[in-house]
Amino acid sequence: MEQQMRYSENGLWVLKEGDNYRIGLSEKGQDDLSEVMFVELPNTLAEVRENDVLLGVEGAKAVTELLSPLTGVVVQFHTELTDNPEKLNSTDEKDNWILEVKDVEPGTFEKLSAEV
Repeated sequence: MEQQMRYSENGLWVLKEGDNYRIGLSEKGQDDLSEVMFVELPNTLAEVRENDVLLGVEGAKAVTELLSPLTGVVVQFHTELTDNPEKLNSTDEKDNWILEVKDVEPGTFEKLSAEV
């Protein structure tokens, strides 16, 4: 399955795998927040719109809300983050992802940057 990676200006990575898009915290996002200590997942969402809040995050440098770079239907949330927010400090995409969406308008993904 072909994979493509893009990055949003607000510190997120988006990995396209087939029809699904997995969104996680990029190196830039990790740098902006420093060590993540607490997260709040809005895991009742069935869909997200561009600029909707994906995650409330408390890091050593900042308390912020991460906004969605895409509009799509939620496939799954990374619910382990609630008990293990430090997973967002990992450089491994298997750990530092936030949610996965589908039914995304392809143009939205293409507009994201190919650079971190």
